[in-house]
Amino acid sequence: MSGTEAVLLEHRGVLRAGGEDLVAYLQGIVSNDVARVARERAVWAAFLTPQGKFLHEFFIGDLGGDFLLDCEADRLPDLLRRLTLYRLRSQVTLTDARADFSVAVLFGEGCLDRLGLAAEPGAARPFGGGIVFCDPRLAALGARTILPRDGAEAALTDAGFTLGDGTAYDRLRMSLGVPDGSRDLEVEKSILLENGFDELHGIDWDKGCFMGQELTARTKYRALIKKRLLPVAIEGPAPEPGTPVLAGERQAGVMRSASGDVGLALLRLEYLEGEHEPFTADAARITPSKPDWAVF
Repeated sequence: MSGTEAVLLEHRGVLRAGGEDLVAYLQGIVSNDVARVARERAVWAAFLTPQGKFLHEFFIGDLGGDFLLDCEADRLPDLLRRLTLYRLRSQVTLTDARADFSVAVLFGEGCLDRLGLAAEPGAARPFGGGIVFCDPRLAALGARTILPRDGAEAALTDAGFTLGDGTAYDRLRMSLGVPDGSRDLEVEKSILLENGFDELHGIDWDKGCFMGQELTARTKYRALIKKRLLPVAIEGPAPEPGTPVLAGERQAGVMRSASGDVGLALLRLEYLEGEHEPFTADAARITPSKPDWAVF
């Protein structure tokens, strides 16, 4: 990849949270340690059902003592509703800030150096009236920024980035095996550890209980993971999300998002070992690979 590119993500929105009880309130709900969120640090986290199934994922950054949650725009009202249910008497404010802030990704050779960020997942600093941070999942993904909507494009171009349409970034993300919210995880069905949340720094095992923590921990310590989300090379037309992946006539998994000749598929681990027939999904041939960061 040559040059540095910025993409405004219209499918992402921002929820603003504040109040004196904010950290204690979120700490018992989300999968990561929100006490670590600061001017210099952002995290990636998930909100689960009590049974440990995926509901929402989001990035959390600090802006002047308030937290900004970079989340899926069309599902933000549901996240706001669910968070409000657990607020009870906590001194916490929750605001839909989609009209005020934009989310963008920045990537390409020299991206982090251009932004003055260390290549350390979650490293953050103020930027353009908002915040910018090295992607808390993988430094290879570059950076994310949450900017005031008015002037967001100018802030990105003034920093030396060329505005793009997102195709190159999506292909980068999929080639690295990194999920993108409900595009790749099924709401109320997916399990975090099948989708790389442990290795991608989305779970803190030492912070204490959180919603869905019991099943998540049991899945890890009893080695119950039987499937993993993996990058796949695609020969033929890109299959639609939800298309079964077959090994011969046996279903080995299911496709998630795809772009051209690269995509993501949730595959049963038993089919990744030993001899088996080639993987297919509709008219395409599928070849999975294991990301360098994955442990299984």
